[in-house]
Amino acid sequence: MSGVTQVSSSKSFNGFQKVFSHQSDELKCEMKFSIYVPPGASESNKCPVLYWLSGLTCTEQNFIVKSGFQRYASEHNLIVVGPDTSPRGAGVEGEDDDWKLGTGAGFYVDATQPKWAKNYRMFSYVTKELIKVVEDNFNFVLPGVRAISGHSMGGHGALVCSLRSPGLYKSVSAFAPIGSAMNTPVGIRCLTEYLGPDPETWKDYDASQLIAKYNGPPINLIVEQGSADEFSAQGEILIEKLTDACKEASFPIDYRFRDGYDHGYYFVSTFIGDHIKHHATILRS
Repeated sequence: MSGVTQVSSSKSFNGFQKVFSHQSDELKCEMKFSIYVPPGASESNKCPVLYWLSGLTCTEQNFIVKSGFQRYASEHNLIVVGPDTSPRGAGVEGEDDDWKLGTGAGFYVDATQPKWAKNYRMFSYVTKELIKVVEDNFNFVLPGVRAISGHSMGGHGALVCSLRSPGLYKSVSAFAPIGSAMNTPVGIRCLTEYLGPDPETWKDYDASQLIAKYNGPPINLIVEQGSADEFSAQGEILIEKLTDACKEASFPIDYRFRDGYDHGYYFVSTFIGDHIKHHATILRS
């Protein structure tokens, strides 16, 4: 496991917003991730971690620049880590041709199709390699005490990573997640490219399908959705499939439907403080 190299560091709310790079074994390329170090974190006062997964087209920068989460992470002494959304510069033919596929659109799956399989392994990167990199390299991290959250494609990723890895995360939340990737236009395209044409193979990366068969410790789940979400109107979110799956499976969900909010970071920044508080409370209980 290679070490990490600091790319940037800026003081924020008495803590530090940092970005690091490392050579990824899973993705076979250099990857960047952000880490917010709250003022109370130290080797003698290890803090829990919230992992944040961003959406289509994003890098590790979008969330740390646009959401304003640092104020709340500082208040609650919560470390927040945010990876990039895909490999960068992998050299896969066509990966930069369309913002809905390839670069910036890893979809948090482990690709099985030969064209993508070597590099596009974001599920294993998030649930295995990134956790090990963080816990091995930062002595202020409380090992094994973690939560996960995300937005849009990243909300889908947060749900899939937690549902497929029972007990790995103690709490989960999502902003406007893709509730059923195998039934949305962008999801169908990406899953077909990454996993092949058989819809049966897509079910392992569809949150609604995974909820129906989940058998693990209870998950503290919050889902936020805006009523003016433009992507929901285009059939790219399908939040109702997620809430229906939770109801049918008696899977507890705190579903918050927010009047007038759209899909963007004004929505995320309005409610991120509630999510930070929720995760910090669960992680320290």
